[in-house]
Amino acid sequence: MNQRFIASSALASIIAMAGLGSAQAAEDKGPLEHCFGVVKAGANDCATGTHACAGHAKKDNDPTEWKYVARGTCDKLGGKTTGTMGKPAAARMKIAEEMEKRVSMP
Repeated sequence: MNQRFIASSALASIIAMAGLGSAQAAEDKGPLEHCFGVVKAGANDCATGTHACAGHAKKDNDPTEWKYVARGTCDKLGGKTTGTMGKPAAARMKIAEEMEKRVSMP
């Protein structure tokens, strides 16, 4: 195998892992808010009026789809913090309840 290919693949993996780590770190700390209209297709966090579970968004930036973001960042992302939410599917209810506690933080 070409050494340049191996090196570039390793570098790409490191960069991707660093990006995932920083995104996860942002989700793990502090209060959250619901941000509507910034979700990519298939990347919503929970239910809406049209479906009952995460990952069911059909199109990018749909104003009815939402995801959790660090409090105070939704406006910077171009989203809105108000919208209509549905009830999560039973399988995700416990996760949703834990996340909602962080939305309600003072």
